[in-house]
Amino acid sequence: MKQDYIAHIKQGKTERIIQTCQEHAQGVAELSGSFAGSFGLSSWGRALGLLHDKGKERDAFQYYIRKANDLHTDGKCKDQDHHHAFVGGILAQELIGAVSFHLLANPILSHHTGLHDEGDAKANIDRPLPPEIGTNIAIDKKQIMEELRAYCKQHQPLDIDFHHLSRMLFSCLVDADYLDTERFMNEAAWQMRNHSATPEMLLPKLEVHLETLRKRSDDSPVNQIRQQVQEQCSQKASGEKGFYSLTVPTGGGKTLASVLWALKHAAHHKMSRIIIAIPYTSIIVQTASILKQIFGEENVLEHHSNFDPENIKDEKLRDSAQLATENWNYPIIVTTNVQLFESLFSNKPSDCRKLHNIVNSVLILDEVQMLPTGFLQPIVDSLKAYQKMFDVSVLLTTASQPVLSGLIEGCNPKAKFEGIDHITEIIPSEMELHNHLRRVDIKVDEQGSSYDEIAEKIAQYDKVLCIVNTRKDAKEIYERLPDNGVKLHLSRMMCPAHVKETIEKIKTLLKDENTPVLRVVATQLVEAGVDIDFPVVFRQEAGLDSVLQAAGRCNREGKKDRGLAFVFSLSKENRLPRGSINAGNEARKSLSDGCDYFAPDTMNEYFKQLYCRLSNFDEKDMKYYLYHPQDLYFEEAAKKFRLIDGTGVNVIVNWRDSMDWVEELKKNGISYPLAKKMSQYSVALQKYDFEQLQKECIFEEVLEGFYVAIHESQYDDKVGLLTTNQWLEETLMV
Repeated sequence: MKQDYIAHIKQGKTERIIQTCQEHAQGVAELSGSFAGSFGLSSWGRALGLLHDKGKERDAFQYYIRKANDLHTDGKCKDQDHHHAFVGGILAQELIGAVSFHLLANPILSHHTGLHDEGDAKANIDRPLPPEIGTNIAIDKKQIMEELRAYCKQHQPLDIDFHHLSRMLFSCLVDADYLDTERFMNEAAWQMRNHSATPEMLLPKLEVHLETLRKRSDDSPVNQIRQQVQEQCSQKASGEKGFYSLTVPTGGGKTLASVLWALKHAAHHKMSRIIIAIPYTSIIVQTASILKQIFGEENVLEHHSNFDPENIKDEKLRDSAQLATENWNYPIIVTTNVQLFESLFSNKPSDCRKLHNIVNSVLILDEVQMLPTGFLQPIVDSLKAYQKMFDVSVLLTTASQPVLSGLIEGCNPKAKFEGIDHITEIIPSEMELHNHLRRVDIKVDEQGSSYDEIAEKIAQYDKVLCIVNTRKDAKEIYERLPDNGVKLHLSRMMCPAHVKETIEKIKTLLKDENTPVLRVVATQLVEAGVDIDFPVVFRQEAGLDSVLQAAGRCNREGKKDRGLAFVFSLSKENRLPRGSINAGNEARKSLSDGCDYFAPDTMNEYFKQLYCRLSNFDEKDMKYYLYHPQDLYFEEAAKKFRLIDGTGVNVIVNWRDSMDWVEELKKNGISYPLAKKMSQYSVALQKYDFEQLQKECIFEEVLEGFYVAIHESQYDDKVGLLTTNQWLEETLMV
């Protein structure tokens, strides 16, 4: 019987070096067992490692890998099918039994392709074991079953949790497989991954930073409140692992206070890392920048579409960050809601690889009111599962806390779900932060206005921000504003690089006393978390949470006794878009007359009003695909769980040096670094707008799926991508 089956081959200085299947299996088993041990299933993780590549013992695979590397082969191999993953799945079933199907067999079968749906997985392993495969494997079935019984007794997983357990074990195997292969093939990269910093070690850095801020700041009422918020976070950090909320109005220092609580909580419980999930990339960039200044770039990982590790100057840090985006092995992660939650429901190895590093971590959900209501059921269920089964603590932070505990009911008997059993609020109600931090008066005008009328009202103020619901409304109002002073436009018709540049310009101009007039019209992208401060804000009618977030951009630093926030309607022009915006606005309008918009009780009532208008908290019916352990649909569920509607089309625009990257794309094809660059110069168009412009030959498909608006005139330096044929109009004018 062959002993030295080949798993991998690399070229050394003078000869080829072989990693045997036994060496690889032991390496993966050690890593996977360690990862799974963090949630009490180390023997299951070890079994995954020992079994995952048993199929490489097949004659067909050994012939394939030898021939591909010009090594000696014993003649020809009749079997041309060299796939190997199904073999470990068959062995798992034979050695452990039916209970291993979703915890061992499917993850092993899927470790290259992605977790299979139930029927597909069974079809793949419903075949005899190849006769050349050895079955003498050091797996103790008794120990495995005892470990599973102990785990179930401690964590009491329900049917709705089972798919998360399967995916978590899959994560342990996939990352271990990648890492052991990397350790053999590219030891230099492997060495870069060793990250020893812990939350306990990073806590003093934050405490020093906060103390420095206190010494430099005046003893104003706002700074006193920020200090009190931090004190509450320090005092409550030693509580048991679970769900917590931090409800702090804008200006109360929520960001640093939440990180203080998280680090102290993690240090107290010896937890692994802090993961901060944020709805908007604009907030992420701002938050990550602050945290990198405090903790050092080597301890804070940004993972989102707008972050390009190539921008990190230090080569070692750059390489480390690129590697860490693969599995989140960093002490502090700053990412998007989309990246986090779509990974929790993904079936792909590249997405799931990071999941085991969420175990025993603190998860901060910033601006939690932005969670999409159509996915609340699976999102809340996943958070409850991760807290119960994987020792995660969750902190929900916002100025407008949604109702996520207890029974949440919609507008029909089927529209309901069980929320979180208990959420501990860190800030006691008697502190009345909404009163002490009240710096804005809100005036509501429910009468419909036109674009011209709103533009005229905005023009009465020199420093003013107007936030509307759609890109079209932003452009229409912007174009009607007078040209005296500085006027700026912000919407997603502008590419991310343009948006970032404009936000920085706004911040600079707000600090410049020589800019007497600054009027900005924007969509909701500046509504939550963007650190800008206007004395006057206009907000198109929307939900109460959106109104309060917009008001948070007004008199943010308390430079005036009171700022002014106006809520207006554009019903003379159009109706509100159907869906969440309209539902939120109707819920706000249903609140009792004269209620205090800033009071927590009002926010509580608002969310109840909002929920009772919803027909579904699980619009993709995830419970059907995932909540039945005997019939799980991993691949189908991953396709359905998409927080961002994927029906739009991304178009690369002609702005600044974007065409240089387009030329590289044409010449060399797509790569990960180039894709990151291109994303900074892309605009997502509605399918209808794209198709209309495509008929007029505005876009060139430079590579399959990559469309470019070639003509410079199609992108306006003030408002972004235009949805009219500017090139045709210019030709007609000539």
